[in-house]
Amino acid sequence: MSFNIALTGLSAVNEQLNTIGNNIANSGTVGFKSSRTNFGSLYAERQAMGVEVTGTTQSISQGGALTTTNRNLDLAISGGGFFVTRASNGDVAYTRAGVFGTDKDSYLTNSLGQRLQGYPADATGNLQTGTVGDLQMKAGGLPAKATDALSFVANLDANQNVPAVAFDPLVADSYNSTYTTKLYDSQGKEHTLTQYFAKTADNSWNAHYYVDGAAVAGPQALTFDGAGSLSAPIGKVALNAPLAGGVNALNIQLDYSGTSQYGSEFSVTSNRATGYAAGEQTGMSVEKDGKVYASYSNGERLLQGQVVLASFVNAEGLKNISGTAWTETAASGAAMLGAPGIGQYGSLASGALESSNVDLTQQLVGLMEGQRNYQANTKVISTNKELTQVLFNAL
Repeated sequence: MSFNIALTGLSAVNEQLNTIGNNIANSGTVGFKSSRTNFGSLYAERQAMGVEVTGTTQSISQGGALTTTNRNLDLAISGGGFFVTRASNGDVAYTRAGVFGTDKDSYLTNSLGQRLQGYPADATGNLQTGTVGDLQMKAGGLPAKATDALSFVANLDANQNVPAVAFDPLVADSYNSTYTTKLYDSQGKEHTLTQYFAKTADNSWNAHYYVDGAAVAGPQALTFDGAGSLSAPIGKVALNAPLAGGVNALNIQLDYSGTSQYGSEFSVTSNRATGYAAGEQTGMSVEKDGKVYASYSNGERLLQGQVVLASFVNAEGLKNISGTAWTETAASGAAMLGAPGIGQYGSLASGALESSNVDLTQQLVGLMEGQRNYQANTKVISTNKELTQVLFNAL
């Protein structure tokens, strides 16, 4: 009987050593989760029969250290959650290994060609959070966009006097202050909008508009209350500026909200105009909230989509299909998808990878313990053999 018990011990320890060996071999594998062999006693009624391996479990919920790589599409999850990937046959897998790149069709994929899942964005960069699909970078450059809105916030000096002469942009004494803003037309060519502010009475000013040196529209009256806050115009001012060269006229919604009239020097605190010249794609980046941007030579960025993460009620119930990828099971529950950085979903670190969570010191100690257990079981077998031989010699 002791011979058979020792054999079960050898078999079990052999499986344990295989698990430890696999852990050590994958100590440098990105996103790898270490495994542990679990043992259970064997009994026939009250008779001890040895030991068996009851299963192997992975430390899925234990994260590894984050290592900087400075590669934009290397992604690490700081916190909970899994990346979601989809194979060409439609199979969905969940992983913490964030080594991604782009294929010939500009889809974000891992080394196995599985596509990273997320919320897509339309051609204008609006996120479509209602659907989850393959994340794809839009090929080509960024077309020019005409300026159609300008948010302008300034303080007009209440200490200024009404100019003594009629307004003339060539006469500096005919206005109190001026400011120039860069604009773009529908072909991406640059233009300038110059605003001249001339005081007309207490709490009243006129704004005169010149595009590329040519007057456009009539003066816009700006009125302030006794506290120096803007009282008119309420809402946005429509500014139409015809342009030479066969391009479309500029139609700009000019917003003065927040503009004031206090007894301090003229200053501009916000001058944000839409529009830009055409640009070629120069790179991409991923923010900590999972939003993927393409960057262009004109300094603009366009949202391409947002990486989603998966969370499970029981992550330990996932089915292991490799050391770094899993699929959902009835035990794990269905995947719950969400944006990084919200609730139980960790934030993303771009230019970093999650290292294997294998503790080499712990594994080497386990290796020595396994070796000792293996030797002890072989000693039981050799002792049993010697006792059997003594018994045979006594007969």
